[in-house]
Amino acid sequence: MSLDTNEVIKLIKVSIPNAEIDIRDTRGDGQHYAIYVVSSSFEGKTRIEQHQAVYKALEAIISDDDQAAFAVQTALPE
Repeated sequence: MSLDTNEVIKLIKVSIPNAEIDIRDTRGDGQHYAIYVVSSSFEGKTRIEQHQAVYKALEAIISDDDQAAFAVQTALPE
């Protein structure tokens, strides 16, 4: 079953309200996504902590039986 990208964005925005999010279905199969998240809330956090924040936001999707792969990139605003 494919994921709705709007649902992914909504979940991240709930957890990281000021996030700017770009999401792409990298294979066109609704299961492989590249997610780029920019947020000032990442200030002072390691890259691992930044990624953990994104994955925590996606817990509801990740813990479901549906299989999906996420390649996450994070950054601070310029």
